[in-house]
Amino acid sequence: MAADYRTPDRLLPSAAAAATEEPSQDPPKPVLGVAGPAAAATHDGLRFWQYMLAGSVAGVVEHTAMFPVDTLKTHMQAASPPCRPTLSLGAALRAAVAGEGGTLALYRGLPAMALGAGPAHAVYFSVYEFAKSRLSDRFGPNNPAAHASSGVLATIASDAVFTPMDTVKQRLQLTSSPYSGVSHCVRTVFRDEGLRAFFVSYRTTVLMNAPYTAVHFSTYEAAKRVLGDMAADEDSLAVHATAGAAAGALAAALTTPLDVVKTQLQCQGVCGCERFASSSIRDVFRTIIKRDGYVGLMRGWKPRMLFHAPAAAICWSTYEASKSFFERFNEKRRK
Repeated sequence: MAADYRTPDRLLPSAAAAATEEPSQDPPKPVLGVAGPAAAATHDGLRFWQYMLAGSVAGVVEHTAMFPVDTLKTHMQAASPPCRPTLSLGAALRAAVAGEGGTLALYRGLPAMALGAGPAHAVYFSVYEFAKSRLSDRFGPNNPAAHASSGVLATIASDAVFTPMDTVKQRLQLTSSPYSGVSHCVRTVFRDEGLRAFFVSYRTTVLMNAPYTAVHFSTYEAAKRVLGDMAADEDSLAVHATAGAAAGALAAALTTPLDVVKTQLQCQGVCGCERFASSSIRDVFRTIIKRDGYVGLMRGWKPRMLFHAPAAAICWSTYEASKSFFERFNEKRRK
């Protein structure tokens, strides 16, 4: 679920287990406490680092499986008339595979994605659990404001980790990219544009992920209720995957304009892409509308929806499979 490693709080392991327990008069125990077996363990018999690793694995698998679609989205969003024609989905696919590398060109930038997605997922889950444990101590367990605030803090932190590698990934994805690989891109961008270039889209990324998360979660809950009424088991993997796919597709479509701004900020000055006089989100919006019209803000909405819909199903399936693995692993160790 792109960005997409943000899951509804009540469906996260810690929240799901807490929802099934009766309220206790004892003060909630923080997830991140002092060292020791009891403090290290979290809900469902899994340790904190196991949840982090499960989320990281899910994110890397999700992004790797859907990476070619993400490459097509980047090609469509980065093209800048009059220097470049507006690309359709089919034209973007033909342009991507026509050059050197053929179909393998669809995977340019994959190492950068892996280097960014894994740590970003780990940071998201660790910050989320840390903030939730501290805020729950102050405001009480199962407090919606505490959970929402924890999610915002986790988003801000994880996006700070992922944005630099996302910039490298998108520059490598471009046709005729001047960079030979991840290290070459990092060195060149740092030398020519400075450290700021890796974070130029950070504000846009955070502003994009906030409404994306809100739309995704609300749609997910509504779709899950509808599908649950029709299915024999409302908590089945099929229901979660289908509801997540619908939510991911809708949230992706509605937040496409901000994703276009993010992509063009990250790819500016590369392969003929226009360089903006200011990194202000408002100024970039105005430039795109003046140059391409309002339709320019919806570039890449098709591959963006095609990415996030199956990505949510893949992420959930991998995450649950990883949890099951750790549960069996812990059970064997206890024996």
